[in-house]
Amino acid sequence: VHLVESGGGLVQPGGSLRLSCAASGFSFDFYYMTWLRQAPGKGLEWVSSIFRDGTDTYYTDSVKGRFTISRDNAKNTVYLQMNSLKSEDTALYYCARGYYTDYDEYKYRGQGTQVTVSS
Repeated sequence: VHLVESGGGLVQPGGSLRLSCAASGFSFDFYYMTWLRQAPGKGLEWVSSIFRDGTDTYYTDSVKGRFTISRDNAKNTVYLQMNSLKSEDTALYYCARGYYTDYDEYKYRGQGTQVTVSS
């Protein structure tokens, strides 16, 4: 299982970024996919998940209406479109295989891509 995130960077408040996660080594369309994040000095936080075929999506309350998760099963890639970014969105963002309530169950995730929201 190999997950590689990209698309992070420095953006001003109110700006947008699109994160991508390229997956390999497993049957991508068989699994939910999830975005997690970890802010400096804080624990892991679930952000969003998407069903295998993309028909169902789930978001933490703090990003609803601002972030959109999507996937392209033909490209084995999951995306996170982030709009109206806030300073509190600053974190290392990971994509992970599956959708779990216990963070310990996220056994496969990438190295992360840094998102910094600052003026």
